[in-house]
Amino acid sequence: MEPRKRAQWVDIGGFVLVAVAALVAYYFLGGKDRWPFKRPSAEKLVPVSSGPASPPTVELTGKQLRMIKLGKVETRAFRIVKTAVGSVDFDQDRSTPVASPYQGRILEVFVNLGDRVKSGDPLFTVESPDLMTAEATLIQTAGVLDLANANLVRLRGAAKLGGTAQKDLDQAVSDQKTAEGNDRAARLALSVFGKTDDEIDAIVKSRKVDRALVVRSPADGVVSARNAAPGLFVQPGNTPMTVSDDSTMWLNAFVVEADAPAISIGDAVVARVPSASEAPFTAKVSRVTLSVDPVTHRQLVRMEIGNKARKLRAGMMATFEITVAQPALSPSIPAGGVVREGDGSMTAWVRQDETHFAQRVIKLGVQQDGQDQILAGLKDGDPVIVDGAVFVDNMLNAGPSD
Repeated sequence: MEPRKRAQWVDIGGFVLVAVAALVAYYFLGGKDRWPFKRPSAEKLVPVSSGPASPPTVELTGKQLRMIKLGKVETRAFRIVKTAVGSVDFDQDRSTPVASPYQGRILEVFVNLGDRVKSGDPLFTVESPDLMTAEATLIQTAGVLDLANANLVRLRGAAKLGGTAQKDLDQAVSDQKTAEGNDRAARLALSVFGKTDDEIDAIVKSRKVDRALVVRSPADGVVSARNAAPGLFVQPGNTPMTVSDDSTMWLNAFVVEADAPAISIGDAVVARVPSASEAPFTAKVSRVTLSVDPVTHRQLVRMEIGNKARKLRAGMMATFEITVAQPALSPSIPAGGVVREGDGSMTAWVRQDETHFAQRVIKLGVQQDGQDQILAGLKDGDPVIVDGAVFVDNMLNAGPSD
């Protein structure tokens, strides 16, 4: 073999010997449990538990800190209330339907819907045959009374001179008393129609029949309903007009049937009628019906409230908070410190140090006077963001800026 080829084989053999020595050393130094001497087992790998995930945290700069307001969770009393919607209505116990006592056609109407009237003010007139008959009877009885009075005076004068018999004088006295009684009855009959004494005297004096029966207001108030119109035929029992005293109004709340059993007469109520006043109205439950509407599944709860300022109008929409139990003490946070997340959960931000804030999932109860009741997630004294929580939440959702 040539010397050059022999040198090449010597070099290759040396390299092989070095590789084998390296593998032997790897095997005895711990490589026997590793590739290539041992293949990985097919056993299932069990992940190591990393524990509960830490809550999301946001770091704010000095400028960003000025965009929020800090405070603490405070314990306060929350009223146990049931909410409802409803409306304002006239006090029907102070509303008087106005009807004609006799049938006839309406001749004239003097008031419109919403007009304010006093007791005794004329509302409308009715052409009444009964009235005309009563007035004719009055005129007749008045004439008979005048004749009886004159005849009695004449016979008394003649009796003093012996020119008449006693029986004729006695008969004249009896006739005069009968005529006087008939006249008094005729006057009373006209007073039932609403005629005053002066109006009755005017009829007797003028000897004219007035065909218009004047229907007057029975009380002070406002015309709350009007169906009267000239030419309309009315009968006793028909109510073409209603006069209501609006110094007191009804607040009708329609409570869902699930809340109805908790409400009792005397419960305190806070009612809000935005169209009448920015300030709430306070009242107490005065009436609770014993039936639930089968269509709406709501129960009527009624309150009475003074309306001296005349701000409340029938038909106005109202919302109600009915206190049904003693107030409960609970941690609270202003509404500006609460964020509703996309999945419907409610969160707040707890201060960890000067610049770091951690998100906390909370459970809310009722909201009163701008404060949210905390049922879980926060405790009294926790330092939190009380205003601007949405700003911090948006920073978290936006992610890091470029």
